[in-house]
Amino acid sequence: MIVAVLILFSISGLKAQSLEEAVTATNNEQYDKADQILQALAKSAPSSKVYYRLGENTMLNFFSDTISNSLKVVAAEAKEQYEKGIALNANDPLNYVGLAKVAMYLGDQATATQMRQKAKSFLPPYKKVSKIQNPKDYAYTLAKIAESYIVFDKVDTTHAMPDIREALSIDEKSFESFIICGDLFLLVNNASQAVRNYGRAQDLDPKSPIANMKIGSIYFKGRSLMAAIPYYEQAIALDKNYAPAYRELGQLYSMAGRFADSKKYFETYLQLTNQNIPAKIRYVNALFYSKNYAEVIKNVNEIFQVDKSRIYLNRIAGYSCYEQGKNYDEALGYMNKLFESLPADRILKKDYIYLARILMKKNATYPKMMVELDKANAELTKFHEKLESLKGPAKEKEKPNEAPLLAKVSELQAAAASHEAELTRAFGAYEKAITFGEEDVNLLQEKANALYNNRKYAAETWKRLLSKGMDSEENMLQIGKAYYQAKDYDKAEEMFNQLNTKYPEYLPGYLYAANNASMKDPDAKLGIAKPKFMTLLAKAATDSVKNFNEIYDALRYLGYSALQVDNYEQAKAFYLRMANLNPNNKDVVMKAYSSMATMYLSAGEYGRATEYYNKILSIDPTNAQAKASVQYIVQLQSSAKPKASPNEITGMIKDENGQPLAGASVRVKDTAAEAWTTAKGEYKFTMPEAAATLVISLKGYQTIEVPVTAKRVYNATLKK
Repeated sequence: MIVAVLILFSISGLKAQSLEEAVTATNNEQYDKADQILQALAKSAPSSKVYYRLGENTMLNFFSDTISNSLKVVAAEAKEQYEKGIALNANDPLNYVGLAKVAMYLGDQATATQMRQKAKSFLPPYKKVSKIQNPKDYAYTLAKIAESYIVFDKVDTTHAMPDIREALSIDEKSFESFIICGDLFLLVNNASQAVRNYGRAQDLDPKSPIANMKIGSIYFKGRSLMAAIPYYEQAIALDKNYAPAYRELGQLYSMAGRFADSKKYFETYLQLTNQNIPAKIRYVNALFYSKNYAEVIKNVNEIFQVDKSRIYLNRIAGYSCYEQGKNYDEALGYMNKLFESLPADRILKKDYIYLARILMKKNATYPKMMVELDKANAELTKFHEKLESLKGPAKEKEKPNEAPLLAKVSELQAAAASHEAELTRAFGAYEKAITFGEEDVNLLQEKANALYNNRKYAAETWKRLLSKGMDSEENMLQIGKAYYQAKDYDKAEEMFNQLNTKYPEYLPGYLYAANNASMKDPDAKLGIAKPKFMTLLAKAATDSVKNFNEIYDALRYLGYSALQVDNYEQAKAFYLRMANLNPNNKDVVMKAYSSMATMYLSAGEYGRATEYYNKILSIDPTNAQAKASVQYIVQLQSSAKPKASPNEITGMIKDENGQPLAGASVRVKDTAAEAWTTAKGEYKFTMPEAAATLVISLKGYQTIEVPVTAKRVYNATLKK
């Protein structure tokens, strides 16, 4: 923020020295001292000029510490001072300029325009500059009107520049006007013109440290730290008591890693400001912006030991803990104190942002924990199925193993509930920040990503981004994925179709559209996924290296789809293409050969099946599944009557409603021994001798494992 400069007026009835002291205190960032002087003047000799200074001092105090101060509260206080000045002298234009500035910062353009027009109405029209009775006051008012177009680091130069040029044409020796003109040029990134105007100001008032300070800040902000030092040192040479220059040098040396020098300048700064709490707070802010977060926390706690009423300092302590990248519990502790103690109108947008981010970091293990919980629940389910299959002593012997599994699930559930409560609070804080004033689409994007990464598939949050024009292919994909993960396949299909229409060359859209169709038709009976995978394959084939994974996924599904309708030739073509996709990728080649072998085995072509299992073994001689499958085929061929084999098993697979499931796979774990259920949900096949576990699966259903026992009938129920 460009800091404004105050100017002295000859005010009858006021002691000039007291007014000078107030201005000096303000320039030295001793806003509390300036306020005391001006408040005393307001009682002893009230005037519109004094109240204008009070308003300006209040606003400058805000700009010196935007972390701790609330714009809404400060603006109300400043407005009150300006209005008191108008009540004393309604013809003084400066307080109207002050009200225009307040309105600009509150986003009230209409009131700001009205107040500027009111201020100008007290500036008499002229044809010749020499005819103006008080040219300095006239020019200063115009300069301040120009300055009122500045809002933080932005300025409306269309309106500001004509006013500042007119001010300089009326009073070409105005130190203040050249400073403001430099500020305007700096905000439009014209550093050379900014330096030129600051230089003119310095020529007009050689004893003032302000111009040198501002030139030094240009280099400081541009990270030319060594180039900034001479200007700060010159400011100190002009006024050895000019505290802000010491603070800036302290911050500069801290950023440069010269902490001994930094400490020296900060100590001088604090001495010049009499170690007062406001000065220490500005010191803390300087430490924060120079990323010396440990010192921030240390100094905040020291201030709390002296003055516990500065509740808002929990803010910068919480921010600093977060920025350290650790101590998120401590960071949350500070933020909790802030939110518990400050009224709602003193809470800043940044507070909600930091609270949300702190909670997200504190609960960063939630996704991993949920995977562990899913795994623990699966282990418990598997244990219960095993327990159900046992009887008598064997069952009683196994029962004690249930307690640790239950304890593990319970512990993970409790931890997950705690995480979920804090994540819910984080998403609420995000929403507060997003809707703090004009809706913040960047934060909306951050919230959407956070929701998705934590398994909260809130598609409606992503759709809000589209309504703000942020309809990139990535955002549209995320909406579709959110519906997809939430198993709302119809809405997912609608979004993927929109995505592929708007961005026809964006491959992930076709991949997810195909996978979504596969989930809608898990048995491939409707055939709705095949054409989508064919489209994906055609799109991806333009670059088989870059799009390797997409081509592989398409070929794998298309091979499976062909097998579902007993089209072995087509399945073979897809699997061979998969094997040739990248001959150097052994894993993919072996998967293709395994699919070929399974296809021939199910067709009863044992010789061809053995051929492909041997191809797998030529790549990986230790492949246990291929070895077991070859042994199984040998055993199968040596049996004249497979149906009479003592290892033949049968059964029926149903869903939770008792309906038979067709196309379900019943496979002996780690072998190729596999059968598929008929339309009646029935299956029958011969197991290898050493079979220990059956794996029962169907796309769209939860896979289960069943221990092999002496029984030869295995029925099962699959859950969605």
